[in-house]
Amino acid sequence: MKIIMYGTEICPDCVEAKARLKSIKDIELDYRNITANTSTLKEFLTYRDHEEMFDVVKCAGGIGIPLFILEDGTKTFDISENVEILINTDNVVSSCNIDGKGQC
Repeated sequence: MKIIMYGTEICPDCVEAKARLKSIKDIELDYRNITANTSTLKEFLTYRDHEEMFDVVKCAGGIGIPLFILEDGTKTFDISENVEILINTDNVVSSCNIDGKGQC
């Protein structure tokens, strides 16, 4: 699954989301840092200025990052709503020991 993520390294939520997505092998992350250059910032602002989903964020004085755009064009601020693998921890096994049985 390919995910475009708009964010910045000075945003703790963005840093955490980026790290989490990069750790999932089935996700191809296209991370776009809005503070890296003006063209990426303008790209993000085009969404922010024209998408209704940003209205509440702007009224609250927020920026609207991290912003995720999924392969099907879905835009969201909460990736866990749309990427089940991030919230499904039933099959996660801690591998503290060499045998991988999760007996830490």
